[in-house]
Amino acid sequence: MTSGAQAMTRRRVIAAASTLLLVAGCAQTVEGTARPASFAGSDGQEFTKLLTECDAVSDDQIAETTGADAIERGFFGAICRWDLVGSAGTVKVTFNWFESGTLAAERAADEKMMYTVTDTTVQGRKAIQAQRPDDPDSCGVSAGADRDGIFGWWVQYRPGANHPDPCQAAAKLADLTLNLSR
Repeated sequence: MTSGAQAMTRRRVIAAASTLLLVAGCAQTVEGTARPASFAGSDGQEFTKLLTECDAVSDDQIAETTGADAIERGFFGAICRWDLVGSAGTVKVTFNWFESGTLAAERAADEKMMYTVTDTTVQGRKAIQAQRPDDPDSCGVSAGADRDGIFGWWVQYRPGANHPDPCQAAAKLADLTLNLSR
């Protein structure tokens, strides 16, 4: 047999062995009763308020806090976004709530992005304030949530516009969030 034929035979044997291992690895019996994907093991109510975190502070309170006259809800998921318009121009507001997040992890992420991070408090809870270097138009405040995890608000005004302090706005939104989460 030539070396080319031997190589071809070896490849066929390896391919056959791989196929047998794949079939054997996937062949297993799972005990239990099949249920529809929507079955939650209870009355199914645990998912009815899945995105209510985005309602932690009302749209009117967000607009009032940032000095805006009009608000439009944007994307809602793990991170919620709003676009606002007022006398200071466009304002972008972002809210996040991570049930398994920690303030230490949030600080590390902010520092990795080279933000200026300072300690603060929100209703007596440890919190951090983060700002991009040389960006007085945006600021974020993150704090420990009422139960588990952390939440944060980011307020970003149009650069150069005459606007309220974004750090005060983010801190006020954080304060409102803790008031409503009790």
